[in-house]
Amino acid sequence: MATVTPISKRMQIRWNTGLDENFDPIYSMRSWSNIKHAATNEQILQLGQYFGQLCEHTLSAIRLIETNELE
Repeated sequence: MATVTPISKRMQIRWNTGLDENFDPIYSMRSWSNIKHAATNEQILQLGQYFGQLCEHTLSAIRLIETNELE
């Protein structure tokens, strides 16, 4: 059976900053790395929502990117 070893967690927030000339959305992203492995998904979501409120643009997505090693 495979063993999973957590390597890293990264939170990425995406904001909708407007529209281009073809009326397609323009996004701005920011990432925070080295998120503690003990942080729950709920805690990361709350943090992302808090950071999202600090910006004048509309929050579009909060992503959690996890890297694991399989052995």
